[in-house]
Amino acid sequence: MNSKEIIARRIAQELKDGDVVNLGIGLPTMIANYLPKGVNIMLQSENGFIGLGPLKDVDPDLVNAGGQPVGVVPGAAMFDSCTSLC
Repeated sequence: MNSKEIIARRIAQELKDGDVVNLGIGLPTMIANYLPKGVNIMLQSENGFIGLGPLKDVDPDLVNAGGQPVGVVPGAAMFDSCTSLC
């Protein structure tokens, strides 16, 4: 495990069931990979949506703030980046 993975794993241990988490660019996007069992959180992307989920089918118009393809969960919501950060 490299240093970024260790950091992401440690941060994931701080999250509690029901938390809403804004994921920044880079290392923060790795946090969801290390959530403990039973911890369900709502993930927000800085570029304007809440409800990030597993990537099933690549949609070139659906990317996180770092430009990486992402999926969304049912009930996800999209909004402009100003609303996301204000």
